[in-house]
Amino acid sequence: MVTQAAPAEERSRRHLLDVAGLDWRSLQKLLASAGEMQQLLDSPAGGSDALRGVGVTTLFYEPSTRTRLSFEAAATALGARVTTFDVATSSVGKGESLIDTVRTLEALRSQVIVLRHERAGAPWLAARHFGGSIVNAGDGWHAHPTQALLDLSVLSRHLGDSGGSLAGRRIAIVGDLLHSRVVRSNLHTLTTAGATVVLAGPASLTTGFAEHAASFRGTPGSVQLVGSIDEALHNADAVMALRIQRERLTPGELDSLEAYRAAWGLTEARLAALAPRALVLHPGPMNEGVEIDPDVADGPRSLVLEQVRAGIPMRMAVLQQVVSEARA
Repeated sequence: MVTQAAPAEERSRRHLLDVAGLDWRSLQKLLASAGEMQQLLDSPAGGSDALRGVGVTTLFYEPSTRTRLSFEAAATALGARVTTFDVATSSVGKGESLIDTVRTLEALRSQVIVLRHERAGAPWLAARHFGGSIVNAGDGWHAHPTQALLDLSVLSRHLGDSGGSLAGRRIAIVGDLLHSRVVRSNLHTLTTAGATVVLAGPASLTTGFAEHAASFRGTPGSVQLVGSIDEALHNADAVMALRIQRERLTPGELDSLEAYRAAWGLTEARLAALAPRALVLHPGPMNEGVEIDPDVADGPRSLVLEQVRAGIPMRMAVLQQVVSEARA
């Protein structure tokens, strides 16, 4: 995980590498821009030509459905030239490095690379060797900035005040905290928006989060780590269930999926008893019947599909911002 401050040129607004460090004014600007992008999508034209001639490449070293497709839809709606880089059939399999790949893409006239990588810090490395803009679409367990931004847009729409602030709101995030890049990014955006974020999960999947929660002292909001799902859900305005990341689990971290559901699964009975008005979110993909029951995921309080839809206008806002900064 990246722990040292990146050099100034890497923090340039021509990239979006992380949401850490974005203040409330910057977040509000992106929320407002995403609202404008939604209006464009809803217009008869269905988009604009703001990025006409700009080459946008999605470079995903890990599988993705929602993130990759919504970035490609966002770039297309802005008139960009979109290329999907197929890692599985590329020279990566012959040993081509990330640095070689981004340099090759630049030579082939890509101005923006949307990068997902299994290694934390990979977008920072790419940014040092690419003359255009890097947008982090998820790096290891470290960060997922655009997921946090779209989650903030959904929560602000439903629970925010006139300026989008979540001050006074209680947001529970439950599940596999240890392996989640989503929660790490959401902690920054939600506390900057003023929310109280309550974290919970099995002890084996919350390692280090007590110290991490303490690092948010002094932000407009706060972070608490509690020992049970009942504590997390109590009086929550919204709850986000995190996916059990089976591909990242090591032996001993989880007894069984059945035991997990019994102790930590988001069920309608739990919600009705502890948070009857709470909205429900999940970053996807879902293990239905494990961290979230189907009747909750598909129920009237679920915002899961709204999160998916919100990905396009928010990612349009991000792409337009980084390209504008690169042109400045």
